[in-house]
Order: sequence, then C-alpha cells, then structure tokens
Amino acid sequence: MEKYIGIMSGTSLDGVDTALVETDGQSIQLLAQDFFPIPDDLKQDVLDVCIGQQTTLVKIGEIDHRLGKVFADAVEQLIANNHIERSDIKAIGSHGQTVFHTPDSAYPFTMQIGDANLIAAQTGITTVADFRRKDMALGGQGAPLVPAFHKALFDHLDNNIVILNIGGISNISIINSDQTSGYDTGPGNMLMDAWMQQHFGKPYDKDAAIARSGTVQPELLQRLLSEDYLKLPAPKSTGRELFNLPWLEQKLLGLTLQPQDVLATLAEFTALTIADQVTGLTQSNQQNELLVCGGGAQNPLLMERLQTLLPDWEIGNTLKYGIDSDYMEAMAFAWLAHQTMHNLPGNLPAATGASRLAVLGAIYLPN
Repeated sequence: MEKYIGIMSGTSLDGVDTALVETDGQSIQLLAQDFFPIPDDLKQDVLDVCIGQQTTLVKIGEIDHRLGKVFADAVEQLIANNHIERSDIKAIGSHGQTVFHTPDSAYPFTMQIGDANLIAAQTGITTVADFRRKDMALGGQGAPLVPAFHKALFDHLDNNIVILNIGGISNISIINSDQTSGYDTGPGNMLMDAWMQQHFGKPYDKDAAIARSGTVQPELLQRLLSEDYLKLPAPKSTGRELFNLPWLEQKLLGLTLQPQDVLATLAEFTALTIADQVTGLTQSNQQNELLVCGGGAQNPLLMERLQTLLPDWEIGNTLKYGIDSDYMEAMAFAWLAHQTMHNLPGNLPAATGASRLAVLGAIYLPN
C-alpha cells in the first residue's frame, strides 16, 4: 500500500479539495482530507475564460501560474493540518482546472491549467497531471475518468450500482453485471449557483431555501429540456463551455419570471435530466442502488426530487461504503496518480469512447 494525495478543483469553482489516501490500486482508504478556497479574483478570471470572454495568452499564462500556486498551497495546508511526512507520499495527482472542453469539435481538445511544475517544486513531491488528453488522443472524450476508479471501489458488489456525482456538471458511473461505463448527464449545480450569484449575491442556495420559495415554470423547463446535448448517445461529456449564464439567458428570451421561479425550474431541470438517464438503467433482477456524491448531495430539494422520480431505486450517500462523498473526486485523482506511477491504465473506454486502455497523465519530478 502506498500513500497519494489527490487535488480536485471542479467546474463549480467553490474551492480545492485535497485527499490523502492509501491504496494498492484495488483497495483505497481515505486517511485525511481538506478544503482550500480559491480567491475571488482568481475565480472570476477563470470563469471569464470558461464562458469564452476575450482573453490573451498572457492572461492564460498568469492564471496557469496562479492556480498552480493555489494547488500547491492546498497540499501544504493538508500536510500541515494532518502532520503528514512528505517522504511518505509517493505522488500527488492533480486534475487541474478545466477552462475548456470540446471533445466533438473539428480539432478536439481539453484544457486543464494549474502548473504542475509549481506543485512539484513547492511541495517537493512528484506530481502527476494532464490526465485527460491521452484518452482524447485515442479518440475518447477525455471524460469522465472517475468510472474507472468507481469500478475499483464497487465492482465487488452484487447490486446494480450507479454512482451519481453532482458537481458543477452531473455525471454517472454504471457498475453492474452487464457493464461498467459512465458519462455526463448534464448540469449539476453550475446553473443554479451562477443564477444565485447573479440575482441573490450568494455562492449557492443553502438548503435550497430560495428554490423552495419559487415555482417551476413549465415553458422555461421545456426550453431547457430541448437542449441537443441531452439527446446525444453516450459516450459524451460536457461542461461550462455549454451550460453557462449566456446559454440560460437565451432560454429566457421573451419570458418575464421571478428569480426564485427560475431557480426552482433549474433545480427541477437538473433532477429530471439525471432521473431520465438513471431510469433507463433500472434492472428488475437486482437491487438498484443510486449512490450520490458531490456538492449536490447536500441539496435537499434535489435529493427529494430524485427519490420521487426514481421510486425503484434506493438512494443514498457513498458514506454507506465508507467513502466521503465530498472528497470522492479528489480520491479518484490520487488513485489515478497511483495508476500512472505503476504504468497501469486509468481510463475506461466504455465510458470515454477511447480506442483502448491507456496510462494517463504526465509525471513532474520535484528535482
């Protein structure tokens, strides 16, 4: 068993999750976890790039450096708070911050920034990063990568398991006797959080209090559900480059709605797009179990709607199996670092669409 640190900064941009794990690739144990906030000015600069605002190469380079420093500081905080010996850590796995992801364009690419050289140099620990582009080079989407990790965690169970991560984007991993795969279902918290910030000046809707005060608007809901991405077959992946405030504003054209009603409709949109996909995975000969992780697991309205929309499914939290739902993805990138360091594949072609299994990531040495 070896120790690895995983770093995850997702599409929600709420901050940096770090996780210290011990793993041999087959079993994994979370030993410590921490959260490090992203400075507001840096968060805004990243958001501007993600939604396609005009920028410069200089600006991109500066953001890459600033994020690398934030990621390194997040690791330093994890180490200090938990009295971790650096020499005990085999490697750090850094997802980086996705600023653009376009797997289906004429020239497919995905870009995660946050200089891994800075992480390795500051921490003195070997760092693995740039996990997605090898899969994309092999014809894959470069995402989602967590299904391979979920397979290692849950493949021993006899149930029909779907792991649902509700971050900025919602994605599912499907693990049963017939298949192991996964894909992005559509928005998670991203649109709701952006609307909250724009109209209520808050980062998110705590306990779904404002969404509960609104009413779902059928016309807006139908416009949202008409999005072409939702009809695409898997494998597929998406992000902030599609689901963003300008996209939502287009859907709102000609409608005069109260902000809380828009928020309620966005919550229903997220729940419906998830439930639509999970319903099709129901098996009559097995127990159907939906394990929810990510920030959306803390949204009581989303969880209630999923339970109503999925009556044939037992819905719970990954804590049932000893996995902290808030740090699932950070753990996944610690595991992916293990795979890279041992020259083992980290992708799952059934989930990403790649032509074959592949060792992912690039290794950045501290010396």
